[in-house]
Amino acid sequence: MKIFSPLYQRAMQWARHRRAPWFLGGLSFAESSFFPIPPDVMLAPMSLANPRRALWFALITTLASVAGGLLGYVIGSYAFEMIEPWLRTSRYWSSYSTAVEWFHEWGFWAVFVAGFSPIPYKVFTIAAGALSMALIPFTLASLVGRGMRFFMVAGLMAWGGQRMEAMLQRYIDRLGWATVIAVVAGIVLYRA
Repeated sequence: MKIFSPLYQRAMQWARHRRAPWFLGGLSFAESSFFPIPPDVMLAPMSLANPRRALWFALITTLASVAGGLLGYVIGSYAFEMIEPWLRTSRYWSSYSTAVEWFHEWGFWAVFVAGFSPIPYKVFTIAAGALSMALIPFTLASLVGRGMRFFMVAGLMAWGGQRMEAMLQRYIDRLGWATVIAVVAGIVLYRA
């Protein structure tokens, strides 16, 4: 059953859209402070569809993400008491608790790791503001961590280029179903 091929084709069309860099910047900004979808889902296909502009896309993603992280910092600094009840009941509370522990133990490095890894960065931006982390180290850690992540994603996609795009197009349905099976198996094993 080929349900992933049409989705892949649609994603690649969107990645080539003339306004795609604006959407990428908006998504990157929002994800760093409140939105749940990471910008990698746009950055990767855009870099794959247009390898010569991949580094430009990574720069847009990095700068917009850091700007969104600064908004998260402001939310943590000035509005934490307002969002705390929601945060406590959300799936992000355990991540927030982890962020607080990491800040007490590692400070700057906690933001760097959160910026580079798939850990919810938005939780760390809010925690940094709530815990009054110094703004300059926060911004530097965000720039370096987010920059490393997004330039790596863009670079890998650009390096793969048309060969990778053709290979993905050929195997996308198998990869999609394998991912679904792996997720279902992971859920079953986790609950067992």
